[in-house]
Amino acid sequence: MEELSASRFQLQLTSGLSNAGYAFGAVAAADLFQRIPARHLYIFCESGFVVSSVLALSAREIGLFMAGVILQGLFTGMLLVLALPPLILTQGIHQLPTTSAVISIGLFGMVTAGPVIGGLIGTYSGWRLLYTSIAVLAAIGLAVGTMAFAPNEPPAKGARFDWTAIPLAVAATALPFFGVSWLTRGNFSDWEFIAPVVVGILAGMLLLVSQYVKTTPLMPVRIISNTLPVTGTLNAMVVGAAFTTLLELVEVYMLQVSGYSPVKTGLLIAPEIGGIVVSAILFSKVMSTRLTPYLALSGLLSIVAAAGVLLALTPSNVTTIVPIVAILLGYGAGAGVVPGLFLAGFSVYSTQLGPTFALVELVRSEAAFLIGPVLVHLAVIQGSFTGGFQLAVEIMLAFTGASAIVLPGVFLLGGARPEPPDLAGWLAGTSTGYHSPPLGSAIRKSAPTP
Repeated sequence: MEELSASRFQLQLTSGLSNAGYAFGAVAAADLFQRIPARHLYIFCESGFVVSSVLALSAREIGLFMAGVILQGLFTGMLLVLALPPLILTQGIHQLPTTSAVISIGLFGMVTAGPVIGGLIGTYSGWRLLYTSIAVLAAIGLAVGTMAFAPNEPPAKGARFDWTAIPLAVAATALPFFGVSWLTRGNFSDWEFIAPVVVGILAGMLLLVSQYVKTTPLMPVRIISNTLPVTGTLNAMVVGAAFTTLLELVEVYMLQVSGYSPVKTGLLIAPEIGGIVVSAILFSKVMSTRLTPYLALSGLLSIVAAAGVLLALTPSNVTTIVPIVAILLGYGAGAGVVPGLFLAGFSVYSTQLGPTFALVELVRSEAAFLIGPVLVHLAVIQGSFTGGFQLAVEIMLAFTGASAIVLPGVFLLGGARPEPPDLAGWLAGTSTGYHSPPLGSAIRKSAPTP
């Protein structure tokens, strides 16, 4: 704020629109990779990420910094869709469990390391060094990817631009994130909050409906609207939202109530890393078995337990409670989100893996990055943050607890039975990995015939 002459709202808006760029980037990549070779897109996006990092680290005013960070989000979302499918599909069936563990650590291992890194940066005012380091890592990724990313022909070179999906995706991402960012300078009753959030959510719903009814959709909404992918996607959404929200609440509590430094706050949250490593190892063991749905549920239950333990948090027991909660959150994120992604990915043909990940990440990131700021603001505006913290955690406990009951119910009502995925057929492109029943199949089968 001091070095960029920026307000708190401007920095919050930068973060919010960067998250919006991430969600939109996944959809944009799903469209572009149909017509442009994935290798070319990868090099473009990785180069763009390097340039955007340089913009951020060299910024002397908020405008340039905002542009750099928002572009970082955009290119990150695109890279998710462009890089993950080749990583999964080209390593062979025997390497797939190891690959899945690497993906889990890559997606969430670095996320759980974030508070430690952020604590160090926050304590020693080294944010330009942070973005410099990120730029260097991205440049290394560009060099490695340029050498290793195999050339390919786009799957649908003559495909037309989706004039329905892309504009709706822009509205569904940019508007809600702007509205939530407004809470930094306003209230829940402000039209600057209500209008963007409502219109953005409606645009997102319209996007899903339009993709469902299309014969050649950009994202396979109809195909994954059956029991296993719906359960996996909803599990990933709930876990992602709860993880982000509880983590933000804990950070604010330690900084404001306990008065801890950023670095001490980050170090107390560091046990998250152990939780994510355990979940990644477990996923590598069960991915090819029938136990993946159970692992996803265990991740959700771990988040429920974390929220329950947080209700016992007081200023005098922070150093005991927070590391326990951190382990539960880390395990929950790894066990709840990544298996959920694969439950959706294995339910479609491997050729549709990129668009499927784009759809799942769009809805997951909307939930993960919108609910957190709303509940944190709710906690802040209460009479005391301690009371607001308790209220927000209770809301999240009720939400995750109800989800832990509803989602297994959806699974059972669909008539699904845990089974190992057909990895050979899925990798060959001859069948889906899971043969998932439609939603509510068990009810329809048991209903009397008129």
